Amino acid sequence: MISRNLRTAILAGIGVCSMGGLGFAAVPLYKMFCDVTGLNGTTQRGTRAPGTTGQKITVAFDSNTAKGLPWKFEPERRADTIDVGGRDMAFFTATNTSNKPVTGTATFNVTPTTAGKYFTKIQCFCFTQQTLDAGQTMRMPVIFYVDPAILNDPDTKDVQEITLSYTFYPVDSAKTAS
Repeated sequence: MISRNLRTAILAGIGVCSMGGLGFAAVPLYKMFCDVTGLNGTTQRGTRAPGTTGQKITVAFDSNTAKGLPWKFEPERRADTIDVGGRDMAFFTATNTSNKPVTGTATFNVTPTTAGKYFTKIQCFCFTQQTLDAGQTMRMPVIFYVDPAILNDPDTKDVQEITLSYTFYPVDSAKTAS
């Protein structure tokens, strides 16, 4: 027969291990949840557009660079009116203003956040790190579509414009070299 103190210790140990495991899994589970639901403007990834609906929506483009990244980064066009369900492409230009190669990685989001689950990227420079040599300018495409299901969602019925925003951050080359 197990003593009461030993049983309490075993249950406490199981509780600590369970909470530690849950804490460890929280970040990937949250990311997976955001990817599926579009929470906080998380976009989707796809392979091909479903086809146009005849409805139009405006997509605005925003660009930022984090402090410490010596790049000039901007969209070639500030906005584009596209067909809902149709494949579209936008270009961003990045220029390394420093005298040495610099690697950056882009994060992104969509506003309004309720539109995130309907904004699907087929190809994007944000899927991989980008390295620019000293003074180099690179033209970077993003291929995307807005899912026609956006037209049937009561939470997005008044959405006339979606903003796709990118922020480039410097990549610590010492960490990525290992």
